[in-house]
Amino acid sequence: MTQTSENVTWLTQEAYNKLKAELEHLTGPARAEISAKIAAAREEGDLRENGGYHAAKEEQGKQELRVRQLTQLLENAKVGEAPAADGAVAPGMVVTIAFDGDEDDTLTFLLASREYASSDIETYSPQSPLGTGVIGHKVGEDAEYELPNGKKALVKILKAQPYES
Repeated sequence: MTQTSENVTWLTQEAYNKLKAELEHLTGPARAEISAKIAAAREEGDLRENGGYHAAKEEQGKQELRVRQLTQLLENAKVGEAPAADGAVAPGMVVTIAFDGDEDDTLTFLLASREYASSDIETYSPQSPLGTGVIGHKVGEDAEYELPNGKKALVKILKAQPYES
């Protein structure tokens, strides 16, 4: 998982390897593939009215943005262990909270960077208002965070355990 501190992003070895493999794919086979698409579309003639060419160029731009994001992330990465299962909320943990102490109104989420966002579990960034409000608190404790409207919200930490992918 990740834990961001200033410009440093903490990653498990597994996460680092996964992101490194994605970067290698994007800078190797994927880059060659998009170049071939652009070349093929260019041969079709007038570029001003060539939808395939413009779509390929747009795809290339998105791909190069992802390459820059991954390069920056990996340059600033520190590889370490997953957080300890000591009941304290930290990045890389699955956290269950109760809103206003109401044990029927709960939310379970992964506290991690968007690199880990998946359809399996909702993901909140450690830098989000909720993330900064719960980090460091232990199971059973109350935590407060600021809502977008400026009001404060109170949550109770019900569970905090390391994420297992």
